[in-house]
Amino acid sequence: QVQPVESGGGLVQAGGSLRLSCAASRGAFNTYTMGWFRQAPGKEREFLAAITWITSTAYYTESVKGRFTMSRDNAKNMVYLQMNNLEPEDTAVYYCAARGQLRSGMVSSRSTYDYWGQGTQVTVSS
Repeated sequence: QVQPVESGGGLVQAGGSLRLSCAASRGAFNTYTMGWFRQAPGKEREFLAAITWITSTAYYTESVKGRFTMSRDNAKNMVYLQMNNLEPEDTAVYYCAARGQLRSGMVSSRSTYDYWGQGTQVTVSS
């Protein structure tokens, strides 16, 4: 089984950029669909982006399209989330998650993900 570990969070001013990384130890990384989610205080965890294991197609929620870019490097067992033009509303804990190849359902559904990282805090100041 894969174990995601996030890094790269921090404090940034509005309009700035951050790149989050997720290292996935153990497991056959290239057989997992990987996703990024975030959770702001008092809110539910929400889907941001995912890359499928079979085609490496990237999917994004509308609110981050054009600002966030997800990529994966199967050789390094890594996924990344490049976040540009950050807004204070992007402040949250960001989570990396993995779901096995036998899982079905929409990649935006957090209940379909099997393994989660501990999260990394992103704070955007105005």
